[in-house]
Amino acid sequence: MRKQHILKTSRTAALPQFFTQPIGSLPRPQVVRDLIESRTNPAALDDMIRFAIRLQEQAGMDVVTDGEWRRSHYIQELFSRVGGFERARRYEHQGEEKTTYVVVGRMNWDKPVYAADAKFLVENTNRVTKYALPSPFLIATRYWHADHSRDAYPTPEDFIDHLAEVMAAEARALVDAGIDIVQIDDPALTYFCDRELMSGQGSHDERLRREWDPDRQIPRAVEAINRIAEGLQAEVQLHCCHSVYKRQSDVCGDYKPLLPRLGELKVDRVNLEFAYTGTGEVSDLNELPAHLSVGMGVVDVRREAIPNADDIATLAEAAAMTISPSRIALNPDCGFAPDVGEPPTIDEAYAKLLRLTDAARRLREHHPE
Repeated sequence: MRKQHILKTSRTAALPQFFTQPIGSLPRPQVVRDLIESRTNPAALDDMIRFAIRLQEQAGMDVVTDGEWRRSHYIQELFSRVGGFERARRYEHQGEEKTTYVVVGRMNWDKPVYAADAKFLVENTNRVTKYALPSPFLIATRYWHADHSRDAYPTPEDFIDHLAEVMAAEARALVDAGIDIVQIDDPALTYFCDRELMSGQGSHDERLRREWDPDRQIPRAVEAINRIAEGLQAEVQLHCCHSVYKRQSDVCGDYKPLLPRLGELKVDRVNLEFAYTGTGEVSDLNELPAHLSVGMGVVDVRREAIPNADDIATLAEAAAMTISPSRIALNPDCGFAPDVGEPPTIDEAYAKLLRLTDAARRLREHHPE
């Protein structure tokens, strides 16, 4: 059996079974969007982030984030800090014509991008803290293109290698800032769960119409993640969602094609989606490698409807009949707003987090440690 990444903080080790955690982002009210766009009033944005933290605390969450309220997008904040990216590639996504970033020059990382933001989070809560970073495989999949990137990085693999170096340094800086849980976001791994996409039937996202080779690409992605996790004195999580854009997913499919391929993954927990139609199935957990725990996505972030705690608990109970409750944390399927303009309201998110923590309390009563 593959040795698990060792939990090295007393705070994460003390979390109860069925502990509740966000995935990362919260919806951004218009005032937060304005502050992010202007970048002229950092003190006011600090106040808003304290509000995001207090909202999660008030909802009863065991783990909190800063809502990603300093970022306009969960990946693209990185680009302006390390350089080498230009908005130059046109593509079609869900029927919309867009222009996206591509890497056109070598990244220049000379100091941590996220450490100051992470330190602010740690200093403004007594809860267990989490901070998320995008994975090298995800960034390379979306932002390397042969027509634009070869002068800087001849192959996607060259780009992944440099990204792994940069993100490993970022992760170490997060832990030095006091972060308890480092999450690595990789919805690109979930592309391999989409049977139609893998069979060459195309996608509504033009960027995904390409050659896929899971035998080569998944081990490469895992290797890069392991480089980030190596030596971190924190819980390390991998988050594999089906992407969220305007309440829709980019891909669909359960996790059975992916989970058996994670045997060499050296992290502690894999966060998966189970609440939304066309994502995971509880039976997928039979394929979860024995050294990994799971963050069970039991709250749908795409549909507007607020779930009831009974339904959330029922889904988690089914998981507890498959793997030990000690291996299960509870979370929303995905972040509520990976991009600044996603439609959920902050009230919707708060109501869903309240239902999540209510369900967790019931589960702990039924499954005393």
